[in-house]
Amino acid sequence: MPRRPGDDRREEIITEAATLFARNGFHGTSMDDLGTAVGMSGPGLYRHFAGKEAILSQMLIDISRRLLAGGQERVRQHQQPRDNLAALVNFHVDFALDNPELIDVQVRDSDAMSVEDQRTVRRLQAQYVALWVEAIVQVWPHTSSATARAAAHAAFGLINSTPHSARLTRPEMSHLLQVMATAGLAAASGVE
Repeated sequence: MPRRPGDDRREEIITEAATLFARNGFHGTSMDDLGTAVGMSGPGLYRHFAGKEAILSQMLIDISRRLLAGGQERVRQHQQPRDNLAALVNFHVDFALDNPELIDVQVRDSDAMSVEDQRTVRRLQAQYVALWVEAIVQVWPHTSSATARAAAHAAFGLINSTPHSARLTRPEMSHLLQVMATAGLAAASGVE
């Protein structure tokens, strides 16, 4: 799909908004704050977005789409169940380490979106979780879908909570998260 004029500016606004929302919260950030961050007036932002809620919605829908597309790509690239699951874990670890602000905003401010946009995000997230559930059950076939779903969410919680507290180098933190998430998923397979 060809890029439209203004796409780069919209992405810049979303990137700056993620930083400000993560630091100050959605409600603690004004359109003027966002405008200042991107070098334009607050009212100038309305040429790109209908308002602050629209920026938040676009941000969170975009990250949900990126996670789903990235997960689907990893699944297509790997035929062996263990390789498939490892690729999903590695992908999510990289995403979390690269995007701690987006994770903060998702956790704290998603309720500021419209109900319709919240449904869109939940639908995309459910599809992403389904990739993990299938991968977990393929590796450990005796694991129920309910346990696999709970294990996937627990792995997300572990991975997503760590980027801000990381005291290791990026490669060390990435390795630690991959090992811990994989071990946690394996342990969950023995719960039933």
